[in-house]
Amino acid sequence: MRRHLFAALLFAGSLTGACVVHAAGPKEVVIGYQDMVLPWRHAQETQAVEKATGYKITYRKLASGAEVTRALASGAIQIGEAGSSPFAAALSQGVPIQIFWIADNINNAEALVARRGSQVKTLADLKGRKIGIPHVSTSHFHALVALQAAGLNAKDVKILNLRPPEILAAWERGDIDAAFVWDPVLAKIKQSGDVLTTSGQIAAQTGKATFDALAVRTDFARDHDAFLQQFVKVLDASDRRYSSNPGAWTADSAEVKAVAKWSGAEPSSVPDSLKLYAFVPASEQAGPQWLGGGKNSVVARSLEATAQFLQSQGSVQQVLADYSVGVNDTWVRRAAQP
Repeated sequence: MRRHLFAALLFAGSLTGACVVHAAGPKEVVIGYQDMVLPWRHAQETQAVEKATGYKITYRKLASGAEVTRALASGAIQIGEAGSSPFAAALSQGVPIQIFWIADNINNAEALVARRGSQVKTLADLKGRKIGIPHVSTSHFHALVALQAAGLNAKDVKILNLRPPEILAAWERGDIDAAFVWDPVLAKIKQSGDVLTTSGQIAAQTGKATFDALAVRTDFARDHDAFLQQFVKVLDASDRRYSSNPGAWTADSAEVKAVAKWSGAEPSSVPDSLKLYAFVPASEQAGPQWLGGGKNSVVARSLEATAQFLQSQGSVQQVLADYSVGVNDTWVRRAAQP
């Protein structure tokens, strides 16, 4: 689960032995990724990063944003993929990381879905109902924002802290009335549910956007500038490959098969899942709206709003005065140059 903030502590033990790589050592990097349906999964399959950089890449699939940020904090991985919620928490807690690439604007890729037969037709109908949500995640953040807009608060509903696979199991048993989650689970529950709202709609109504991103440990970034420059070029090329011709990404294409393999999604669901996201090219990421905007950028303001939410939930103790301290536009600016 990519955006879940707090997970079981046991996983950390499985990551021991991986340490931060310095320039004087071998050219190796451990990248933590999740089950997100993203174009750059094809680059993982084709070893595009290895070919562009000459580095040995070890990819580790982690089950939550919590595990990603814990692994970054410990140095078990050098680069990690997570949502804005766990990254906001990590920065608030002093984890030395820099967000350097926006993997996606979540847009409509997360949604609040009511199970058919639950008699839930509107957000207001959720009063007293059970909702499965990964706790302190981007979905949790947007769920509370949506409930507040509908005149409800967290105490008016029964929020169950469930990871995506647990949400699917609870849904199939009929234990929950609704869920706020992402693909591949979202695609499955939509088959027997109705969408009440999406993250894209909530962001449009409230200005509180959510996104997925890649962050790097500050010490690794300092010693591996050239690697990050080439890595970002691969990421940008992957997104542009999809955005320039999304129709070519069919269920039987090599690209979609790679996305399905690395994310765990069904190939048949990948094309529709990709359409739910908005992928931001490096040229836009370098601009003032995204990574290049300093304290007033969408990224920094979103991180601050999310941190305030996390603080209200008792998940972090402090909110930073400026979240742009954890944002680095160096490599997207270079990638955007002709």
